[in-house]
Amino acid sequence: MRKSKKILSLFLVLMILFSLAGCQSTEPASEELTDVEPLEDSLYAAGSYTGKGQGMNGEIEVEVTVTENEITDVKVLAHNETPGVGDIALTDIPANIVKHQSLGMDAIAGATYSSKGVLEAVANALVQANADVEALKAKVIKSEKGTSVTTEKEVDVVVVGAGGAGLAAAVSAHQNGASVIVLEKMPKPGGNTIISGAAYNCVDPKRQEASGIEDSIELHFQQTYEGGDEVGNPELIKILVENAYPTLEWLEGLGMEFTDYVFTVLGGLWPRAHRPVMPLGTGYITTFMNYIENNSSDMEVMLNTEATNIIMEEGRAVGVRAEGPEGPVIVKANKGVVIASGGFSKNTEMLNEYNKAWPDLSNTLSTNHPGATGDAIKMAVEVGANLVGMEHIQLLPLGDPDTGSLAGNIEQAVENRIFVNKDGNRFVDEGARRDVMTQALFEQEDDFLWIILDSQNYPTGDVKNNFNESIDELVAAGRAFKADTLEDLADQIGVNADNLVAAVEKFNEHVESGQPDEFGRTLYQWRMDTPPYYAGARKPTVHHTMGGIEINTETQVLDTSGNIIPGLYAAGEVTGGIHGTNRLGGNALADINTFGRIAGRNAATEK
Repeated sequence: MRKSKKILSLFLVLMILFSLAGCQSTEPASEELTDVEPLEDSLYAAGSYTGKGQGMNGEIEVEVTVTENEITDVKVLAHNETPGVGDIALTDIPANIVKHQSLGMDAIAGATYSSKGVLEAVANALVQANADVEALKAKVIKSEKGTSVTTEKEVDVVVVGAGGAGLAAAVSAHQNGASVIVLEKMPKPGGNTIISGAAYNCVDPKRQEASGIEDSIELHFQQTYEGGDEVGNPELIKILVENAYPTLEWLEGLGMEFTDYVFTVLGGLWPRAHRPVMPLGTGYITTFMNYIENNSSDMEVMLNTEATNIIMEEGRAVGVRAEGPEGPVIVKANKGVVIASGGFSKNTEMLNEYNKAWPDLSNTLSTNHPGATGDAIKMAVEVGANLVGMEHIQLLPLGDPDTGSLAGNIEQAVENRIFVNKDGNRFVDEGARRDVMTQALFEQEDDFLWIILDSQNYPTGDVKNNFNESIDELVAAGRAFKADTLEDLADQIGVNADNLVAAVEKFNEHVESGQPDEFGRTLYQWRMDTPPYYAGARKPTVHHTMGGIEINTETQVLDTSGNIIPGLYAAGEVTGGIHGTNRLGGNALADINTFGRIAGRNAATEK
C-alpha cells in the first residue's frame, strides 16, 4: 500500500512538470528563460536568419529575428524595388508578420510582386529557424473591418482618384484657390502613372531643335488624329497638342525634372517623347504629393477610401459618397467634383462586354495596376453621363510573358531594335501603331516575340531600361539573354540562327540606305553590329482603354443628350473621345496632366 502511494506521488509530480513544460512552450519566452536551451516543442530555434525572395525588380533580402516562440523583428536588408511602387510592401508586410505572427496575409494591392517577394524571403529565413512555414501560411489574416462611423467633410473640390490625372487636378484646383480632398481606393497614390514608362509627348522647341528634330503642333495633331483612325474628337486633340508643352513647363515649375533626351516611344510615331529624371512615373507622383504635403492645411488625400456614388442635388454634382477604412465617408464639394479614376483594363467583365477588335481577353494579362477597374465610369453613368468609344481597347505587343507588366522590357527606343518571332524572323514594322504591331503578333506562334538589340543600348551592364532595371540584373534573373554573337544568342533563346543573322543583316542594310523595308519601317538610328547582343521575351498585354466618359474642351461631363452636367468634371483615362481607336505611345502622360490641370482649374472656379 505504501509502495503504491509512492508511485502515485511520483506520477503526480511528473504530470505537474509536464504540464508546466507545456505551458512554457505556448507562451513567449520570458527574460528569465533567455539562456535556457530551446524546448523540443518550441516554435523556432532562437536567433536571426536571412532569406531571399523574388520581387518585382530582383531579389529582396530580409533578416528575421525569432525567440523560441515568437517572430520579433523583420528587416529588409536589400532590394531593387522601385521607389514609390513597392515601398508600402517593404514596410507593411514585415510589420504585419510581426503583429499577427503569420505569413497568411494577402499581397498589398498595387505592390503584389514586392509583397510576394518579402513573404518568400521571410519564409526562406524561417525555414532555417526550423519553423513550420506551412502552418504560418495557413494562419490567414483577414482585413480589419472599420467601426462603421460615418465621416463627413466639406471642401471646394473633391477629386476621385489619386493617379496622375487626379493629382494634377488637385494641385491645379488648389493653385486656383480651392480646398481639395482626393479619394483613392488603393492603399497608396500613383495609379497607373507611377508604374508607367513615363514618356511624355509634346512639341518642344528647345530640346527637339537641339537634337536636330523637326516637329510641329500640326504634325502632332495629324499623327494623333490619323493614328486613331480619325475617330477622336478634333477639338479635344487640339487642346491636347497645344497645351502639352505648357503643361510640361507647369510640371517643371512644380519641381519635376526631365532629361534633355527626346526619343520615339513604342507606337509614338515620332521623336517627341520626354523622359523624367526619376524612374518610371514616380517623378509625377512625387512632384504632386510634395505639393500636397506642403499645403496640407487645405489639401488631403484619403487612401483606402473607395468612391461609390456621386451626390447630386437639383441636377448638380455636389459631392461624393465613399467607403473608408472606418466606415462611410461623405465629402461635400462646394464648387466641383472631378472624376479621374482611370480606365478599366483590369476589369475582365467590362473588357469582354465592350471588346470588338480583339480575341477573347479573359486570359490576357494587363500592364495596369489592380485598381483600374472602371468603377467611376459606372458611377458617372448612374448620374446621366454619356460614354464614348468604349469598344476601343489598346493592347501592347510588349508585355512581360508571366505578369503582363511593362517591367523587363529591354528596349530603349523604337529606332534601334527589332522584333523576331520564334523562328527568328521579323514580321512587322517595329515603328508602327501599337494596334498594328499587336495584330501582327497575334499571327505569330504562341503570340510571342523576342526584342533584339545590341550593346549600343547598354554600353555597360549597369545601364538601366525605362523601368529602372539594369541589363545585368535582367540577365542574371533570366529575364533577358546576352551573347557575344548572334549565333550564340539564337541558341540561347531557341530560334533559328540563320534567320536571326539574316534579319539583322537586312535591318542594317536599311539603316545604311534609310529606305523603307519590306514592312514599311522608316525609323532607324544605328546599325546593330556592336556586341554583346541582347534578347528579351514579350507577349500581348492589355494596356489602355480609349473609351470612357464624354467631356467637352473644358473637361465638363456631358450627359446622353449632349448637355453639361453642372459641377461634374473628368480627366485622364476615365474619359473617352480623345485618342480614337488607338492611342499614340507617349500621349497618355500628356493627356492626363493637360486635362487634369484644366479640370482642376475649372472645378475650382465653378460658379
